Amino acid sequence: MSATTMERLRHRTDFRAAAAGQRASVGAFVVQARRRAEDGPVRIGFTVSRQVGNAVERNRVRRRLREMVRLSQGGGMHDGNDYVLIGRRTALAAPFGQMRQELDTALGRIHDPERMPATGGGRDRSLHQQSSPRPAKRQPRRKPHEH
Repeated sequence: MSATTMERLRHRTDFRAAAAGQRASVGAFVVQARRRAEDGPVRIGFTVSRQVGNAVERNRVRRRLREMVRLSQGGGMHDGNDYVLIGRRTALAAPFGQMRQELDTALGRIHDPERMPATGGGRDRSLHQQSSPRPAKRQPRRKPHEH
């Protein structure tokens, strides 16, 4: 597969759908993957949380992830799948070769669960929805009546 057959994920719904699929965690990032209903080119998205650092650091992590995928030319990624790479702070200092090996490891765990199982896949709700339900809305305070 060549890099020309890859597309970017741009819509939030695609990112959320990938979050409900398989996931494999490695040192510098997490890979989420989902098989789409239709075949087509690999679609990939990148995200880095604010917890990783300021905008400069987050952008650096995102650029390193994009370059890692570009150099691997989608090796291990299967057509008809969406992938989301979630960067971690350790990606700032991790050796680039190690990150590429971690990508191969994570994709192997996702696509060959016999080797080493990935997690996820059977999740009914996303990680953000697993907490208790939102408390009922409070009624606004009424002003006391003046006589």
